Amino acid sequence: MTKASSERQGIQSIEVGFRLLQPLARSRRSMMLRDLAAAAGMPAAKAHRYLVSFMRIGLVEQDNSTGRYDLGGFALELGLSSLERLDPVRFAGPYLEELCEKIHQSVALAVWGNRGPTIVRVIDTGDHIAINLRAGNVLPTVRSATGKLFAAYHRSPAIRQIVNEELQATAKETRVAVTTLRRQLEQALTEIRHRGIARAVGALTPGINGFSAPVFDHTGTIVAAITSLGSVGEFNVEWDDPLAKATSEAALALSRRLGYGSLPDWTEEGGAPVRNRTRT
Repeated sequence: MTKASSERQGIQSIEVGFRLLQPLARSRRSMMLRDLAAAAGMPAAKAHRYLVSFMRIGLVEQDNSTGRYDLGGFALELGLSSLERLDPVRFAGPYLEELCEKIHQSVALAVWGNRGPTIVRVIDTGDHIAINLRAGNVLPTVRSATGKLFAAYHRSPAIRQIVNEELQATAKETRVAVTTLRRQLEQALTEIRHRGIARAVGALTPGINGFSAPVFDHTGTIVAAITSLGSVGEFNVEWDDPLAKATSEAALALSRRLGYGSLPDWTEEGGAPVRNRTRT
């Protein structure tokens, strides 16, 4: 056996013991030994030996009054340390590149900045399509798919203030009542939450269509948006088009890399994570 293949073997007992930690991490409550052993597919006596070792290092703890097992303090420390390292901008690169190659359209990543939805990365197809989107661009919240996406999912005073300012400016420019514009916006935001994705049909840049899908962190908070866009003749904006599906899938994959789905409070609906309505 070569040195490389030997190193790849690892330590089997650690991998076996990990089967006990998985059901504990996924459960909403502490578990009895018999249930843990059954979930791990091992005899209770063997499971108990692993649990004793895990308790010694703080990965697992046991309630003396009930005998039930739960994750320990060190497990919490590991989880929090891992979450602190999660950065949507740093992790987004491979997901954006894969999406660009899959759909053959330009893609971008946006985060919420102090002035609104801000583009932080753009991957172009190189086809020289006139898409005036560059890193550092701040998009309008009301008139762009990316901006509406943040407005639909990111509830904060800062967003409300920017939305109000943009609605006032649009009302003055178009001479349409603010109340009418606000009602139209709310209808659009409701549809975005229902479908889990926003779309733009040449609204911001004439001749350019796009989709924008939300990226969520481990708490279900929107932290970024993945946007795909292309020329009207080549970019279909039907809700069930493969372009919409691919954009949503890329955003969901990045969300899971950031910890979305690790908490049982969140489920998927309409292509986007929403808080479980059975809980308050």
